[in-house]
Amino acid sequence: YQRRVLFFFFFFFQAEDGIRDFCLSRGLGDVYKRQEYEDVRTNYKDMLTLNLPNPADFRLATISFKGAEGTVYAGEEFTLQFRYTDKYPFESPEVMFINKPPIHPHVYSNGFICLSILDSDWTPSMTTAKVCLSILSMLSSCKKKEPPANDKSSMAYFKGKSPKQVTWLFEDDKC
Repeated sequence: YQRRVLFFFFFFFQAEDGIRDFCLSRGLGDVYKRQEYEDVRTNYKDMLTLNLPNPADFRLATISFKGAEGTVYAGEEFTLQFRYTDKYPFESPEVMFINKPPIHPHVYSNGFICLSILDSDWTPSMTTAKVCLSILSMLSSCKKKEPPANDKSSMAYFKGKSPKQVTWLFEDDKC
C-alpha cells in the first residue's frame, strides 16, 4: 500500500498540470480514495466509522467518531462529511460536520470547520484518516465548550456557500 501511494505522489509531483488533470479525469483519484477508505476501515475501525452513501460514487463519504475519553466531548458522537473533487488529493476535500456539530471555538453552528489543514495548509500527503485525527485532536485539546465568537454573525455570510468558498482567517492555535 505505501509503495503505491509513494509512487502515486512521485509520479504526480513530477507531472505537469495537464498530465495530472488527464490522469485524475481517468479515475486515478477514485483509486486513491478507495485505498484511503480501505485504510480507514482497516486501521481505524475502532475509532472511525466510514459510510459511503452511494458505494459507486467515491466523491462523498461520511465518517463518524466519538469524542475521546477524558475530554469535554467524551462519548459524544459526531459525523463529518467529506466531498472530494476530481483534483483530490492536490486540492483539499470539503469537510464539515453534519447532524449536530460540536460546540467548539473553531466549529460553526452550521458545521463549518475553521482549520488551516483544510485550506491554506493542505498538502497532498494529507489523507482522510489524517484529517479525521486532526479534527479529533482539535476537539480533544479544547478545555471549554463554546462557539466561535462570530458564530451568529457569520451565518448570513455562510448562507449558500460551501466551506471551501469561505475566506478563513487563522488567528490562533488554542481553544
